Amino acid sequence: MRITFVNGFFLVILCISLTACEKQVSFSKDVMPILDAKCVSCHAVGKKGFEASGLSVETYEQLMQGTREGPVIEPGYSYFSTLQIVVEHRASPSVSMPRTSEKLTSEEIQIIGEWIDEGARNN
Repeated sequence: MRITFVNGFFLVILCISLTACEKQVSFSKDVMPILDAKCVSCHAVGKKGFEASGLSVETYEQLMQGTREGPVIEPGYSYFSTLQIVVEHRASPSVSMPRTSEKLTSEEIQIIGEWIDEGARNN
């Protein structure tokens, strides 16, 4: 069977369409529930984690603002994002998060990483 120009064109369009339809990680539906469950209890205005670092994860805007030291998210680069580094425990134990027994699961860590790699949008 020969692939003609027209058939090839339709194959390319199909591939582009399938790629565009891949599920993207949503901040509000996927990431914020993780932050609410595992991080907000310490990293909210007036709480211990906020007082120590200046990081609040109560809203997208506060998360993107980062700490007193600077941003914790490098959109597009989860490996270099401070948030990803601390939840993966690649940082010093003194700053790895969370410090409670409620550690993030590997799936939760992956979701946050994918969201950052996709551009850390407020979606």
